[in-house]
Amino acid sequence: MSTEQPPPAGGPEEVGLPTGAVVAPGAVLAVTRLTVTRFRSYNQARLFLDRRPVALTGPNGAGKTNLLEAVSFLSPGRGLRRAKLAEVERLQAPGEVWETPGWAVAAQVETALGPVEIGTGRDPGEGAERRLVHIDGRPAKSQMALAQYVSCVWLTPQMDRLFVEGASGRRRFLDRLVFGFDPDHASRLSRFEQSSRERARLLREGGDPSWLTVLEDQMATSGIAVAAARREVVARLAAACRRGVGPFPAPGLVLTGKVDDWLADRPALEAEDALRQALAGARRIDAQAGITTIGPHRSDLAVTYLAKDMPAELGSTGEQKALLIAIVLANARLMAADGGAPPLLLLDEVAAHLDAERRTALFQEVLATGSQAWMTGTDAATFAELGDLATHVRVADGGAVAGAG
Repeated sequence: MSTEQPPPAGGPEEVGLPTGAVVAPGAVLAVTRLTVTRFRSYNQARLFLDRRPVALTGPNGAGKTNLLEAVSFLSPGRGLRRAKLAEVERLQAPGEVWETPGWAVAAQVETALGPVEIGTGRDPGEGAERRLVHIDGRPAKSQMALAQYVSCVWLTPQMDRLFVEGASGRRRFLDRLVFGFDPDHASRLSRFEQSSRERARLLREGGDPSWLTVLEDQMATSGIAVAAARREVVARLAAACRRGVGPFPAPGLVLTGKVDDWLADRPALEAEDALRQALAGARRIDAQAGITTIGPHRSDLAVTYLAKDMPAELGSTGEQKALLIAIVLANARLMAADGGAPPLLLLDEVAAHLDAERRTALFQEVLATGSQAWMTGTDAATFAELGDLATHVRVADGGAVAGAG
């Protein structure tokens, strides 16, 4: 793997970018060093970067998406593939000897608060499925601490069906957008999910009703806070999306769900009381079903193609992809306008499937917002118009271990 700077001949003007285009100033979020160890196809690899967008090119199977996945683990969650920790670890080759099992991702990240060193990976303990996180050399209590430093949003080919599949994927997508505006959203969401799991266990086992009341109180408090944070971001993002992003279609965004309806017509404290009462009243149903039937985990993000007054799921594959890109770009623009740092954008095989006009618009928006976008493609020509406004990295076939400097 190596960094490649394409020749500057022709310059931005000839390839569609504005003359004198530069990466936008302002708050920054950028990975300047990335090291992966026993991660997917890599035994070990290291990249040295700056604040510019990153174009990763190479043949299919070379390991481009693996690098995007490594970056995604710098934020809370299970990464862009939602893989189990053991699945991420590189398979041990015949004759290889490892002192300890486990994989690791380490990075230096430039943030609005200055540089920070982040390390994360699988606990090397035997049979462990626990993710460890270190920030500036000190262990973090949980991976949720990462939300205070890194906001990361991604689009992958698997997300092309986001609008036609179940609501859980759309909630995860929305929550990742919310993390960028409200880092504490990650912890509140984790508290709600943990309390919900514990309540389900007690209902299944016939646990103490007084402890159920405590858990339901925790779920009401954290659950309404989660729903309120989503509601605020969706309202602001919907306004940004309506203004449009170049040639991309303008999407309409609306939250739907019982809890969201409560917040629309009553104060948050009254919505908390309503959720407490609903949870207590649903104990028998929830015990039989084995799930929690009401809460912010039942909400959905409804997206429409405004110009056609059409639900996104009825659009063509190309229209749905364009709507997704428009949401991500509007989100980055909104975060930059707030004076904060736009998120890291992980765009897997996105540019190659756009026509020339939309591809140029994508690059222009990335540069205008100052986002460090990590983009993959098989053909280096896809990113040629970026010239030296981006860092160009050639990934060798098979993910060969090599340094980048």
